[in-house]
Amino acid sequence: MKTALLEKIEQSQLKEETPSFRVGDSVRVHVKIKEGGKERVQVYSGTVIARDGGRANETFTVRRISYGEGVERVFPVHSPYVTKIEVERSGKTRRAKLYYLRQRTSKQSRLKERA
Repeated sequence: MKTALLEKIEQSQLKEETPSFRVGDSVRVHVKIKEGGKERVQVYSGTVIARDGGRANETFTVRRISYGEGVERVFPVHSPYVTKIEVERSGKTRRAKLYYLRQRTSKQSRLKERA
């Protein structure tokens, strides 16, 4: 059970606008990266294979193939470092977690488009 103070702190950390995306969607995540004194935005694109947590602790996992190697990154939805999330393609899935895609390669790992 959360106290009113914890609720107020959590509410202040939530973003007002979060894009609606689901597991199976291909997304482009714009992430702020600090290098020395400079700050830039880098785009990480891939397929959402999982969403975990809730409210301020909500995260999502994005998987992509880079130079023949599978790479996964976990992003907090309400992080100040995640500037924008764009949905490129909506994938049709029947599961909440797509961990089975880790064993699939190239054409096998494609998901059907959601209408």
